[in-house]
Amino acid sequence: EDEQIVAEIMRRRFFPALLTHKAWEGFHFAGHEIRITEATDCYGAVVWPSALVLCYFLETNSKQYNLVDKNVIEIGAGTGLVSIVASLLGALVTATDLPELLGNLQHNVLQNTKQKCKHQPCVKELSWGIDLEKNFPRSSCHFDYIMAADVVYHHPFLDELLLTFDHLCKKDTVILWAMKFRLDKENQFVGRFQTLFDLEVIFNFPSLNITLYKAMRKGRMKT
Repeated sequence: EDEQIVAEIMRRRFFPALLTHKAWEGFHFAGHEIRITEATDCYGAVVWPSALVLCYFLETNSKQYNLVDKNVIEIGAGTGLVSIVASLLGALVTATDLPELLGNLQHNVLQNTKQKCKHQPCVKELSWGIDLEKNFPRSSCHFDYIMAADVVYHHPFLDELLLTFDHLCKKDTVILWAMKFRLDKENQFVGRFQTLFDLEVIFNFPSLNITLYKAMRKGRMKT
């Protein structure tokens, strides 16, 4: 079953028939052909398999996780694929990442959502752990969903990432987080995450070493 679903997920990806001056990949999700411009000089400018897993889940579970008119924020949006798919599924999306990635992120989001979505997504800078209350005040920012794909890897900002999850998550916010397991230090983040949130595995792909989690504040997860 794992290999069958993984094969289906990977069939959603296609490549240009002819080489062009810009590197891009194509994807079929939410009834649309999505073209993502990439770069090879930065982790955040490449589409990683965890993003495909999360997009596939959003599309195939759209009744249980109905995104229409829901406020969604993606942290570490990178090339924007998850934000684009969530927008095409009807969500009001805020796609966030570091300032140096916003140009390419904005390009991809605009190219793939303009006049195709109920709500035009917005792109906003978010450096984990920095100026959270200033840029995303608790009193006025409410997100139904926080989405994250492959935000845990070998980087020195795991403390800031946990702080960002904590700041953005309200009592009824649902976190959908796809993670590829790599090194023990990074994997220990899951244990730290569970000090603040209840965690449930909703998709697991051993062949990709990727797990998709649903999380909510402690005591808020419905049984």
